[in-house]
Amino acid sequence: MRTLHVVAHPEATHHVEGVVGGWYDSRLTPVGVRAAVSVAQALRAQIPEGAEVELFSSDLQRTRQTAETVGALFDVKLTLDRRLREKSYGEAGGRPQEWLDRRFIPPPAVGERMDHDEGVEGAETKAQWVQRIYAAMDEILQRPCEHQIIVTHGGSLTFVVASWIKMPIESDDYASFRAPSGSITTLREDDFFHNRQVVSLGDTRHLDATQR
Repeated sequence: MRTLHVVAHPEATHHVEGVVGGWYDSRLTPVGVRAAVSVAQALRAQIPEGAEVELFSSDLQRTRQTAETVGALFDVKLTLDRRLREKSYGEAGGRPQEWLDRRFIPPPAVGERMDHDEGVEGAETKAQWVQRIYAAMDEILQRPCEHQIIVTHGGSLTFVVASWIKMPIESDDYASFRAPSGSITTLREDDFFHNRQVVSLGDTRHLDATQR
C-alpha cells in the first residue's frame, strides 16, 4: 500500500501583503511557521514509526521552509523539485494583486483553455503548468516507497491530485481541487485492486483557531 501526504504550504508573506505569489519567492509568516510545526506533528501522528518515508518539495522558500520543518521531525532527506512550484504569473509575480487583476484575461467558458494566453508577459499557460507537475509526479511515483510527503502550493495541488488519479492532461482544462493553506490531502493506493483513492482533501483539523 502506498500513501501520499500532500501539503499545501501555510500562510506566506505574499498572502498578507496582497501581492501575487506564483514564482515570487515569499517566506512563511510567523503564523505560517507555527502552522508548519502543526503540519509536521499531524503527519508524524498519521505515519507509523519505522515506516519508510520520502519527502519532496517545491524549491520556493515558503514550501522549502515547510518541508524542512517536516523533515526535521522525520529525520529524512528533503528532495527539492522546481517542477512542484506554483503557476508562474510572469512579470506579475510579487506585484500588487490589483495590478494583475487589471490585466488578467480569464479563460473562456467554452473553447481553448489549456493554451489560453492570460495577457501577462512571461506567465505560464495552464498546459505548461500541468505538464511539469505531471512530470514530477511520474518520477515520484516510480519510487516504491510506502509513504511519500509532497509539499507544494494551493494551485499546483490540483494537478498533483489529477496526476494521482490518472486524469489525462487534456481533461485538466476545468479541474480544480481546492485545499486551504496549511492543509494536508491524503491519497492512497491499495495493494489488491491498486485503486487510487482521495482519502481526504484539504484537511485542516491539525490547525488551531489562531492559525487558520
